[in-house]
Amino acid sequence: MPRLQQVDREHAHPFAQRVYASLFGDRDPVAQPGTATGTPGNWWTVFALVPDAFDHTTAGFQFYRSPNRQLPARLRELGQVRAGWNVGSQFVFSQHCKACRDVGFSDEQVAAIPSWSVHDCWEPVERVLLAYTDCLTLQHGRVPDALFAELQRHLSDEAILEFTYVTATYAMHATMSRALRLEYDDVDDPVVEHPDANGRFAGLDVMRMVDE
Repeated sequence: MPRLQQVDREHAHPFAQRVYASLFGDRDPVAQPGTATGTPGNWWTVFALVPDAFDHTTAGFQFYRSPNRQLPARLRELGQVRAGWNVGSQFVFSQHCKACRDVGFSDEQVAAIPSWSVHDCWEPVERVLLAYTDCLTLQHGRVPDALFAELQRHLSDEAILEFTYVTATYAMHATMSRALRLEYDDVDDPVVEHPDANGRFAGLDVMRMVDE
């Protein structure tokens, strides 16, 4: 379950109620969760706690889908899916793997996203955008001049700004999804202490054991 409370249909603000109707039909998404894409849908029900945040987030989705964008959807999706992978959000990564196929990427390319740098299935502009995404999401915006110059060889300044904004936004979404345990990110942290062979958690001098 999400770490925050959810807003049911009755108590959602008017715009959220319209979105609920689009995503969940006649169901109350809290009592009967589930979207057509297979997710629980609790991203929406949690964000509805703060109507302004819900509206702002939804406007962001409308921004990147607008016909006014210079950045092609195919290139946009590379930033979104790689951001999901880098942040470690199962939800964002999984959803945008599907979106990548929708905009024309092959199964081979989708499978290559986690280790993109060792695969030859990318066009030059795709490769530089994946590298730029890693700078945005792993290096927190530290971008070498040579990489940025290569980016400007392929895209207009407007398209670069759009890509930067959308990719950084999705890194935020991925981070929030993990922190609040939304959707597919409602999982326990895999990095935990394991007991020794006797089921104990007592301290062990491993090097002393090796010496003996």
